[in-house]
Amino acid sequence: MSARDDTFMSVGIVMLVHTALHRAEQVARHWTAAGCPVVIHVDAKVPRKTHAAFVQSLSDDLMIHFSRRHRCEWGTWGIVAATQSACELLLGLYPQVRHVYLASGSCLPLRPVEELIAYLAERPRTDFIESATTADVPWTVGGLDEERFTLRFPFSWKKHRYLFDRYVELQRRLRIKRRIPNGIVPHMGSQWWCLTRRTLTAILQDPDRPLYDRYFRRVWIPDESYFQTLARLYSENIESRSLTLSKFDFQGKPHIFYDDHLQLLRRSDCFVARKIWPHAERLYQAFLSDNAGQANRAEPNPGKIDRIFARAVDRRTKGRPGLYMQSRFPNWGWENGLTSNPYSVFHGFAELFEDFETWLARATGARVHGHLFAPERAEFAGGERMINGALSDGAATRDYAPESFLANLIWNTRGERQCFQFGPRDNQKIAEFFARDPNAQVSVITGAWAIPLFKSNRNFADLRKEAARLQKIEKDFLDVLHWQSTKARVRVWSMAEFVEAPMEPIQTIIDEITPAGHPRLTEAPRMVDLRGFGQFLQNLKNQGMHPYLMGDFPVENSRADRSRPKRKPYLVR
Repeated sequence: MSARDDTFMSVGIVMLVHTALHRAEQVARHWTAAGCPVVIHVDAKVPRKTHAAFVQSLSDDLMIHFSRRHRCEWGTWGIVAATQSACELLLGLYPQVRHVYLASGSCLPLRPVEELIAYLAERPRTDFIESATTADVPWTVGGLDEERFTLRFPFSWKKHRYLFDRYVELQRRLRIKRRIPNGIVPHMGSQWWCLTRRTLTAILQDPDRPLYDRYFRRVWIPDESYFQTLARLYSENIESRSLTLSKFDFQGKPHIFYDDHLQLLRRSDCFVARKIWPHAERLYQAFLSDNAGQANRAEPNPGKIDRIFARAVDRRTKGRPGLYMQSRFPNWGWENGLTSNPYSVFHGFAELFEDFETWLARATGARVHGHLFAPERAEFAGGERMINGALSDGAATRDYAPESFLANLIWNTRGERQCFQFGPRDNQKIAEFFARDPNAQVSVITGAWAIPLFKSNRNFADLRKEAARLQKIEKDFLDVLHWQSTKARVRVWSMAEFVEAPMEPIQTIIDEITPAGHPRLTEAPRMVDLRGFGQFLQNLKNQGMHPYLMGDFPVENSRADRSRPKRKPYLVR
């Protein structure tokens, strides 16, 4: 064999395959076309008939071989045994191979194989394997770091989770600890490595290998620690990194790459990526074609795309503020913002001012609703029965999940300020939600619920009973607004205080709703006629009901008793 042929076959590939065999066939032929011999291990769980057909489909390629089959299951010894068998076969068949690259059936070369061969040829004594001690590993998921090396794990975590957990608890309770073989320090790292022939042979032919195999057979997830630990005994030069791009989410599950990740994969400059979706036709066509890439001497740098993956994890765990969906419905307190945009809640204003909703919409340009949580229906602005996002005004649907109703309303109307009325007659379940919401601006005039009672012609005994009920509800609502967990911007005035000087608080509220630079108010809302209201409150007191939430409202309210033309104006010029 010529020196060129020796260089041409300097890299051997071990492939661990268990599914999508047609894709594994494509990739295996791609490796051998570039001069890299391939040994494939097919999971023993794959049916014999399927395995035989797969072997037959590759029988025309003399550089593809199949190793003895092992039963592979995540987190168990079978994956290491499969890797050992395949590596032994490859090293025995091809003495000219200087590096062995471990890949899976879902791995896909991203750069021309010739570039990988040249890269490794320039580093003939370098082992590329992620290898770090447990103290330095930030990515372990599942609550087991050092314990994966000091406890025994005879049960499958996926198939026998109950037995797995109970046996771990038992060993902890009895303080059972395994003895780590002398001379080794447990290391962990990615399963996907590229080792030199010298290091790999030393591991496989070590006289103490039976001892190491027996120990790691009961280690949890040994494929991430067996070679990573033993390589430290024999390697002359370890680059503690993988040449394979492999990203994991916050749960420790690998990211799957799809067709729309094409440009992302190219930007990484990595030689190989996993895990590729078997139906990503565009990726396989792009990277396995003859002109898959131009000469690229760049160092593999998965860090170039880490920012994108960090954003993906953030989006997956937190989502967008105020957006809820079936795939990402957070637990209580885990929300990334209860709602997406600021909104205003008015309590008592519609009762104190005539046609308040129309006036507020005209003054601010916001969409002003009535009582969204009224018992009969959601009173959408303009009397609409359905608004953005197909939200219906039906009370039954709304009250099934009032928090979701409000969050959807704010999300579906982004870009437009939403305002709505609220009072003690409404569904109070929503009060805690918007009290915790930093986007909420809550303005309360206490005791205004009494004005509709004052205007009604109902039997006074019934009015007294109803007044007591509404006051109790409003008191509970005020207690919610004063919780330590309240994050809404809350302003509370008693009715007597507000009636005395209404324009200053109204101007303050409007300034918060409208953009900066909005002109000051030139028109005030028209207050309802309150002549006789003080006497009405006194009558309630005389009947044994104490209406204390209105504030100190005199029986003869000099301001309210004046005729309307003589009323002191509160118009701001």
